[in-house]
Amino acid sequence: MSADTLVKYQYVVRDRSGKTVGGVLDAHDQAAVSAKLREMGYAPVSITPIKDSALQKELTLPGFGGSKVKLADLAVFSRQFSTMINSGVSLIRSLNILADQTDSKRLAEIIIEVRDGVEQGRSLSACMAEHEEFPKIFIAMVKAGETAGILDQVLVRVAETMEKDLELRRKIKSALTYPVVVLLMAVGLTIAMLVFVVPTFVGMFESLGGELPLPTKVLLLLSAAVTKLWYVLVFLPVAAMQGFKHARKNPAMRFQMDRLKLKLPVFGNLFHKLALSRFARTFGSLLKAGVPILSALEITADTVNNGVMGNAINDVKTAVKEGQSVAGPLATHAVFPPMTVQMLAVGEETGAMDTMLEKISDFYDQEVTATTESLTALLEPLMIGLLGGIVGAMVVALYMPMFKVFDLIQ
Repeated sequence: MSADTLVKYQYVVRDRSGKTVGGVLDAHDQAAVSAKLREMGYAPVSITPIKDSALQKELTLPGFGGSKVKLADLAVFSRQFSTMINSGVSLIRSLNILADQTDSKRLAEIIIEVRDGVEQGRSLSACMAEHEEFPKIFIAMVKAGETAGILDQVLVRVAETMEKDLELRRKIKSALTYPVVVLLMAVGLTIAMLVFVVPTFVGMFESLGGELPLPTKVLLLLSAAVTKLWYVLVFLPVAAMQGFKHARKNPAMRFQMDRLKLKLPVFGNLFHKLALSRFARTFGSLLKAGVPILSALEITADTVNNGVMGNAINDVKTAVKEGQSVAGPLATHAVFPPMTVQMLAVGEETGAMDTMLEKISDFYDQEVTATTESLTALLEPLMIGLLGGIVGAMVVALYMPMFKVFDLIQ
């Protein structure tokens, strides 16, 4: 083996508190690993060389590489990381502790890899950038915090940004849960009646003779179709879900879907306010962390999660690169309300754009909350009416032929 060849060594050490910690280091030999660990304040327990293939196999075991890191796990990680650094705990030791106590196995694996990179002398942000689980805003803010020497403060801002985003997502889910559940109940009840109830009336209708009313004919036709083509009902939802995922991966189709989402009659206003809140919060957090304005605009465009607003932000970035202000080009896009544009203009004039963006974000957070509550109150009676209307219409269609017989008897 060449003297310049680095070998991966798996080690187990004890820290100053007596706690056992493990990890992986690249070094020329075991002596170099031992010396490096002692410099870090650890007492080596065991140092074992491992092959890359064995390490790769270990990292791709079921339950590790295949799982995803949740936004909530990243928010908790960021806040705990900030607390440790602020308390004077070293970067390496903080990462070791966080890897041990996180509930996400995938995140623990990533933290260990980041720690190994930091031990080799690389920056924290550069190590995080190698893992797509860390959002661009996370990496950019950590990089700015490292440069300015305020990593603990920046990590708190990252945690707050993610927590607010999580809170908004919960509000949207709560607004959508009720109508979706009622809609599923309506579809399930309709299918149950078409499969089990309507066929029992077929013999009765045949014995009555005569011409059946149009609603009854339609109901019998639907019942026959559902009974004979039941496999289509199973296949359609799966096909629709796969088609939706495929469409979201196509930039042109995703843009059209995002534009349609903003024009929806009931939920369009809510999605619009949600996108504005995310734009203001992300852009403001990046500027407050010290990220350059062009980089902040680029990251915001990528993370705003709406193609229409993302394109508008990219246009603003191009204009700013040419020497224009932010508010001026923003006013040319209808997706940004005049109030938002005017507040940003005031922020630019006073040199406090990050503070103004934070106020804009807080305003739209409140608007999202109010809109969500209004939608929930509006949708409850509407969905109950829809469910009752479907069942009522089917019952009337079933009994219309008998009403006709009664009329003939009279």
